[in-house]
Amino acid sequence: MTERGPFVLWLTGLSGAGKSTIATLLEHELRASGRRVFNLDGDVVRRGLNSDLGFSLDDRHENVRRIAEVARILLLADTSAIVSAISPIAEVRAFARSIVPEGHFIEVFVDAPLEVAEARDTKGLYQRARNGELADFTGIDSPYEAPTTPEVHVASSLLTPEESVAMIVAVLDERFEAAEPS
Repeated sequence: MTERGPFVLWLTGLSGAGKSTIATLLEHELRASGRRVFNLDGDVVRRGLNSDLGFSLDDRHENVRRIAEVARILLLADTSAIVSAISPIAEVRAFARSIVPEGHFIEVFVDAPLEVAEARDTKGLYQRARNGELADFTGIDSPYEAPTTPEVHVASSLLTPEESVAMIVAVLDERFEAAEPS
């Protein structure tokens, strides 16, 4: 069944997997096709709305809850949301899905092996985590539960960001008629 209207794309993956890069390109692509879309980057949200949260499991859950609520509000304003957030726990991603109206949530697993994500780490976060300077860092001393049945699985270590965007847009075109404004 093809839906009309807005959607939430939830990009999950390790730090350095390519979520933000893909989300930014995807936002430009969808806007160029006439879609109303807003990019909720996890790092940006953590510096503002969620600046009071740390990285404990409870704080990660609250981080995801708040982002999902903002995405739901955007849907009510007929605007699609692209969320790029590590969101490492499967149960918490399922909770985010439950906040969004049924049928309007697409989980995108931006999959890069840990060694690739570490090699891409321009901020030096993985090294700091390995040196014990950052606690609860996903993939080092905090778990990442990879999605088992995402709607889109992007192997970002094998695809260019542009190829990844094309893969996601193809799913949107099929499911949400993303090429045509609603």
